[in-house]
Amino acid sequence: MTSAAPHSGDAERSGDTVMSSADIRAAVERIVDSPDFTASDRARNFLRYVVEEALNGRADRIKAFSVAIEVFGRDETFDAQNDPVVRIEAGRLRRALEHYYLLSGKDDPVVIEIPKGGYVPVFGRNPAATRTPDSDPASPADGRPTAPWWPMNRWMAAGAAAAVAVLAIGLGSYAVGLFDPGLPDSGPKGPSLLVLPFTDLGNGDVSAIYSAGLTDEIVSELARFKEITVFGVQTSRAVDRDADISTLRDRLDVDYVLEGSVRADTDKVRVSSRLLNSETRAVLWARTYENPLTATDLFSIQEKTAQEVATAIAQPYGIVFRAERARDGAAPPNDLAAYLCTLRYYAYRAAQDAGRHKAVRECLEQAVASFPSYATAWALLGLVYVDEVRAGFNRRPEAQQRALDAAKKAVRLDPENVRGLQSLAMAYSYAHMPSEALEAAREAINLNPNDTELLGTLGLLVGLSGRTEEGRALIERALDKNPGHSSFYRGVLATIAYMQHDYKKALEEIDKVDMTGLPIYYGVAAIVYAQNGLDEKARAMAAQFRKMAPNFVPNLWSELTIRNIPPDEQLHIAEGLRKAGVEIPPPPAGSTDGKAAAAASDSGT
Repeated sequence: MTSAAPHSGDAERSGDTVMSSADIRAAVERIVDSPDFTASDRARNFLRYVVEEALNGRADRIKAFSVAIEVFGRDETFDAQNDPVVRIEAGRLRRALEHYYLLSGKDDPVVIEIPKGGYVPVFGRNPAATRTPDSDPASPADGRPTAPWWPMNRWMAAGAAAAVAVLAIGLGSYAVGLFDPGLPDSGPKGPSLLVLPFTDLGNGDVSAIYSAGLTDEIVSELARFKEITVFGVQTSRAVDRDADISTLRDRLDVDYVLEGSVRADTDKVRVSSRLLNSETRAVLWARTYENPLTATDLFSIQEKTAQEVATAIAQPYGIVFRAERARDGAAPPNDLAAYLCTLRYYAYRAAQDAGRHKAVRECLEQAVASFPSYATAWALLGLVYVDEVRAGFNRRPEAQQRALDAAKKAVRLDPENVRGLQSLAMAYSYAHMPSEALEAAREAINLNPNDTELLGTLGLLVGLSGRTEEGRALIERALDKNPGHSSFYRGVLATIAYMQHDYKKALEEIDKVDMTGLPIYYGVAAIVYAQNGLDEKARAMAAQFRKMAPNFVPNLWSELTIRNIPPDEQLHIAEGLRKAGVEIPPPPAGSTDGKAAAAASDSGT
C-alpha cells in the first residue's frame, strides 16, 4: 500500500498493476454513492477533501485546522486542542470505510484508508479483488466457467473475500491494543487478552469462513473496551489453535485467553466460547450461542455473537473485571499502581461513599502524574471530580471546572476513548451544558453500543432531562446487559419511575438498591416511600439525607436545576420531600428557579 498519491492525470504502479488518479477518484465516488457507506454528508465531504488534497500534491496541508475550516466551516479561531470535532469525525469516517469494505466494497480494486494519527489518505490495491472493473463480474478473471455451488456458496465466496480484505485493511488497524514495542507508552494497559482462532467443527465453506471472521470480529469488539488490552488480529491468526496456554503466557505475557469453536451447516450456526485464566487455566466463563442461518443474516449473526461475547468479558463489572478484583484483593490499600486505580474506581462506583471517593481521587491523581498520557485515568478522574459536585464528596474549590478539564484532557489524548466521552458528558451536564452532554454521551454509545456504563450514563442524562421513556429504556437495557452493577442502574430507574408517577415500580427498584454511602440515595428513597404512603420510612430516609447532605435541601432549586431536571419535575420532587416531612425553602430572589419554587410554595409544597 502506498501513501504517496499520483498527481492528477498521472499514474502510479502498485505491484504489477497501474493505479491512476482517475482510479482513485472513481473509487471515492463508488464509496460515497454506496448504501453500505454508513457516513454522514459531513464525513463524505471529509473523504472527498482529503483525497483531492492528496491527489493534488498537498498532503502536507491536511491538518485538523485545514479540515475544520474547509470541511466543517469553522473559522480561523478554531483550536484543535479544545474542539475534537475533526478527530471524532475522522474516527467515524474510518469505521464507515471499514464497514463499506466489509460489504459492497469487498471487491473494489482500490482501497482507501485514513490511518490513525493523521488525516492523510493512503491508497492501495485490494488483495481480495480478483477482477478488474471492466471484467465480467460473474466470471473468474481467466474466463473459466464457475463450478456449480450449493445455493449459499456464491455469497460465501464474497464473505471469504471480505475476510481477506478485513484482515488486510480494517480490523488489523482498528483493533487497538497490539503489543507493539514501537508504540508510545501512554500508560498502563490493563490485563491482556488473546483471542485464539476459533476452531472450525463444520463440514463446509460456511463454517470455515464464519470461524475465521468471528475471530476478527470478537477482537474488534473487545478493542472498544479501554479497561483491557487485546492483542490484534495478526497476533491471533499467528497463534496455533492447539498452542499450550502456559507457553503463550510465557511468550506473550498474556493474562487471559478466549477460545472457542464454530459448527455451521445449511440452516444453523453454533458458537461455543470460553475464557481461561492463563496462569491457573481455570475456566472463568463459558457460553454457547446458536442461531438459524441464512445468506442474508450471516454477517449480522456474527456481529451480534461477537458483541455478546465481548460485552460479557470486557465491560466494567464483567468477567475480567471480577477476576482482576479478586486477584487484587490481597494488595495493600495504599497500592497506587496506575491500573489498579481504574479497578478501584469501579469498586468505588459500585459502593460510593466519601472515604472511597477520597482514596480513589488520590490514586488517580497520582496515576496521571506518573502517566500524563493515560487517557482512561484522566477520564475516571473527571468522573471523580464530578462526584464532588454531584454527591458533595470531599469538595474542593473549582470542582466543576476540574471535572471538565480532566474529561477534555482524556478526549484530547484519545478521541475514541469511550470513558473519556462518558466523563465529558457528565462534566458538561453539571456545567449547565445539557446539549453538549447528550452529544458526548451519544458519540460514546456510537463507539461502543455494548458498554453498559455508557448506556447507564445516557439513560441518566436523558431521563432526568424529562425524556423519561427513552431514559428508562436505556437503563433497563443496561440492567439487562450488566446485572453486576445493578444498584446504580436500579437507583436511576427508581428516580425515572418516580418522575413517571409509577410509584410502584419506583418502590420495587429502590428496595433493591444498596448504595448507603451515597447521600442522594436517601433523598430518592424518601420521596419514593412518601408517595407510596410509607410515612415512617420516608421520614427516616429524609432525616438521613439531610444529615449526609446538609446543603442539598437549603439549595434545593439550584441542586435540581444543575441536574437539568425540568421545572415541573422539580415541583414533583419537592412534593415528595414535603410528604416526607421536609420543609421546602422559598426561591432566592432573582433565581432562575423562581417560577418553579413560587409554584411549589403556592401549591403548599
